[in-house]
Amino acid sequence: MRAQKSIVVLPFQNISKERKHEYFADGLTEELINTLSRIQELKVTARTSAYAYKHQSEDVRKIGKDLGVALALEGSTRLAGSRVRVSVQLVRTKDGFQIWSERYDLDFKDIFQVQDEICLTIADQIREHFGHFVFEDQLVTSATESMDAYSSFLEARYHQLKWNVDHFQTAIRLYERCLQLDPTFHQAHYGLVQCYGMLATWGAMDREEAMTKADQHFTEGFKLNPHNFEAYFAIANKAMWVEWKPNKALGRLNQALALKPHDPEALEASAECYLALGDFEQAGHCIDRAIDVNPLSANHFFIQGNIHYYQGQFQEAMACYAISLQIDTEWEMSRQAMALTYVLTEDRPGLGEFLFANPHLKDVQFFGPLFDALHHGKKMPLEALEESTDTYLPWKFWALWYAGEEEKALEQLQFGIDNQLSQYIYFAHDPVNRPLKSNETFIQLAERVFDKLPAAPLPADKVESPLISPADQLAYATKLNKLMTEDRVYTEPSLTLRKLSAKMELNTNKLSWLINEVIGKNFNEYVNGLRLEAFKKNAASPNYREYSLLGIALDCGFNSKSVFNEFFKKQEGITPSAWLKMQKE
Repeated sequence: MRAQKSIVVLPFQNISKERKHEYFADGLTEELINTLSRIQELKVTARTSAYAYKHQSEDVRKIGKDLGVALALEGSTRLAGSRVRVSVQLVRTKDGFQIWSERYDLDFKDIFQVQDEICLTIADQIREHFGHFVFEDQLVTSATESMDAYSSFLEARYHQLKWNVDHFQTAIRLYERCLQLDPTFHQAHYGLVQCYGMLATWGAMDREEAMTKADQHFTEGFKLNPHNFEAYFAIANKAMWVEWKPNKALGRLNQALALKPHDPEALEASAECYLALGDFEQAGHCIDRAIDVNPLSANHFFIQGNIHYYQGQFQEAMACYAISLQIDTEWEMSRQAMALTYVLTEDRPGLGEFLFANPHLKDVQFFGPLFDALHHGKKMPLEALEESTDTYLPWKFWALWYAGEEEKALEQLQFGIDNQLSQYIYFAHDPVNRPLKSNETFIQLAERVFDKLPAAPLPADKVESPLISPADQLAYATKLNKLMTEDRVYTEPSLTLRKLSAKMELNTNKLSWLINEVIGKNFNEYVNGLRLEAFKKNAASPNYREYSLLGIALDCGFNSKSVFNEFFKKQEGITPSAWLKMQKE
């Protein structure tokens, strides 16, 4: 089902002569996604799902259905020296109808102004077509005064999102160049934090050196701008995965979500925090919201599967893991979880088939012995332990416990907790550990593993108060009625909410609220309704007998034949010509 106030920004095409300028097309796409995502009541498809359609020729109607969005923004960029051409079109996914299009020819130094204009126009169009919501008069501000620094930033981000070691190293060089050109560009510092963090995690760089550099850049970025999404998100990640303090992490994630209410990464991170605390209901709520804006994320469905898995809802978990693997057949964490769930459901044939189909599964040699240990009381062999690195699952702990080495197993569990190894963070809820639930040491470890602050709930939806006081509503409604009935401003084909607000001398957000909440229609329904009544009156009048139906419609303010015909049939249930014929009978 398509949410009405919803949009996907599809990857812009690079039509520059040089392929290397693709970074600019991708960068502009991501900037538009990030900006629109900050509007509270607007559902914006996340980058991961939007980029599933990069270099694809998928019909926009199918894209809208797959992603559950009403609108799609398509575009292209051409970069030549300091000159830029940006072409955009806003398309209704229900039927492929183009609502708005524009072409911008500009100097690169004006790119922030154009980004703001595009985002404001999109927000205006959605509000006019689908109903009221509030947003600021300026959505984009200049990230830097150095356009060379901004160009380097976009190029660095382009390489960072390629997610491999060589591209991370290229991104680091470009982020560093960005900071040489503008030392105050805080986003570049946070980009370096992410790159060094990933190189450390992947073992592609000395861990201590990489983490030292990441900490240095985080400190510098935080000094420059402590109150931004990247800062809150970075602090939350450190609190969760380095300090194992999920409550502290949730506090920072709430601050991040206050700035970007629908960010799927922050929502996913919140789900992981609640999962660690055993609050499965809140975890499910968060991951459902993440999937709503990012339905093609393999990791979101992996997390959703985990929420079911840790509650012992194994069939539901496997369904989620299956979706994750449909999205990305190589998503190793979902493959690991799927194999483990076959073990817990006592499905030996299913496990065998899955392992046969995935011969390169990490630590594949342990699943069969774990099955026999859990269901047939056989001890796990310890010979293979040296081959395990606990990459995804805590095999060292499990193998020791199910080999009968309980004391060593608990020492290994303590080691995993003391060193904040991610494979152990959910140990208190893992169904594999059910035999330990009565073990006193296990109970004590589970009770003291996390910070004991009360879990921070997600911010509640705000209850909006009227934007216009009851005393002023009648006055403004009367003024609006005069503009429409006496001045007939609805006959202006280019009339927009912003133009009407200027005539009303009333803030655009307030006028939108007045039309939607007091009159009970969105802007397009209201204005086109007046145009339709004028058309019907004129079409039935002898004075307009020599006019074509389209001529009368255009005279009443409709700006195209397709808009007129669609609105008329939606309201009257028949075509204009059929309606006129009925009037003559």
